[in-house]
Amino acid sequence: MIVGQDRALEQFATAWATRKLHHAWLLAGPKGVGKGTFAHAAARRVLAEAAGPPFNLPDLSTSDEHPIVKLVEAGSHPDMRRLERLVNDKTGNLARNISVDQIRELGEFLSLTAALSQWRVVLIDSLDDLETSGANALLKILEEPPPNTLFFLVSHAPGRLLPTIRSRCRRLDFGKLDSGAMTSVLASHAADLKPAEQDRIISMSYGSAGRALAFAELGLAKLEDAALAILRQGDPTNARRSDLASELGKKASADRYAAFLDLAPSLIAREARNLQGGSRERALDAYAKARELATIAPRLSLDPAATVFQIAGILADVPEPPSLKR
Repeated sequence: MIVGQDRALEQFATAWATRKLHHAWLLAGPKGVGKGTFAHAAARRVLAEAAGPPFNLPDLSTSDEHPIVKLVEAGSHPDMRRLERLVNDKTGNLARNISVDQIRELGEFLSLTAALSQWRVVLIDSLDDLETSGANALLKILEEPPPNTLFFLVSHAPGRLLPTIRSRCRRLDFGKLDSGAMTSVLASHAADLKPAEQDRIISMSYGSAGRALAFAELGLAKLEDAALAILRQGDPTNARRSDLASELGKKASADRYAAFLDLAPSLIAREARNLQGGSRERALDAYAKARELATIAPRLSLDPAATVFQIAGILADVPEPPSLKR
């Protein structure tokens, strides 16, 4: 189900229905607002409708019982490729990037004749994860695309992409979800939440359904409280940041650690809106530092405990130092 993105849904559905569509679609917007869900739904619709048997459903809808849809869901459709960061067999962690080898394999796939219909689909989630050589290799493919091939390219930060890649795509913008859409998502996927919990999760999630569901599943309200305590009161003895680092540095806490990396910069940004003068300047500086560290930590496989301790230290630098208080 795609919630709150009616404009993007209508634009692509109309283009597909008339077969007047661009070969590459750049799905741009914040994390967790439905870009990947949209791309998967569009791939299902294109491949199922192209191969048959025919059906009559609106927009990008398909039936789970359709034989082509079953292949897509099983990851075994011969005319579809999904590229994302792979798991490192040695460490069990995700690779830092989508590699150039993955793009080269994609080129080999596209050199073959489509098997079940005339159409093929490539989904890359996300384009931001491409290493430089991989981005250049993809550009060559996009410059001379095979006929009847659709590329769905997810990006959370389209401004950082190669301008030459952006220029070869039609862009669909995905905005933050409003409170009604967020409530609908939580009602469907986390129905056991109490109203107060639901309201708090929505306020923490900044219009990202993916973030809201992660918060609901992982019980991150306590984690937010701990981070806010450091952000507002500091941590002169290092005790608070040590507790956080100890809690999130364990292997069993990998999902909560990833959520913390997403949460910390957002909390600083929210607090900065209510600050003035030197406090606001410190918050904005902390936001930039926390966001940079949260971005590079997974890619460089930095130690989780050390990373959490460092980010918590950035949070602790925001409150006014005792020496400056009157």
